[in-house]
Amino acid sequence: MKLLDAGSIYKGFEYPKEFLKIVHLGLTDFDFWYLMDYEHAACRIKGLQERYPERKLVPFARRDDNDDIVCFDIDKGGRVQKIHDFASSGWEQRKDYESFWDWFREAIDEMIEEGEYDEI
Repeated sequence: MKLLDAGSIYKGFEYPKEFLKIVHLGLTDFDFWYLMDYEHAACRIKGLQERYPERKLVPFARRDDNDDIVCFDIDKGGRVQKIHDFASSGWEQRKDYESFWDWFREAIDEMIEEGEYDEI
């Protein structure tokens, strides 16, 4: 999977190693959530900059049943933010995670607890 070169947008940004490990392993779809490839992330980062110009967010996953996305927050040391994209500025914040793993655990728990198994 080709990733957005967010370091060219936000100087010095590097994806966390735990995120890169998940990408390397090909773990990209978690039923409700999926990791965004280059094209999706490039479109979203441009939109985030327009909608929330005071924030520096690097989107990496989106939920497929609503407008929630998760992003690395440059101004918060890479903490992960769940954002309800397209909400009015100031109302977009859904949740703050200390790390990628904290968000990943929640995404996997959602898949286990709420997953659709009829489509298998």
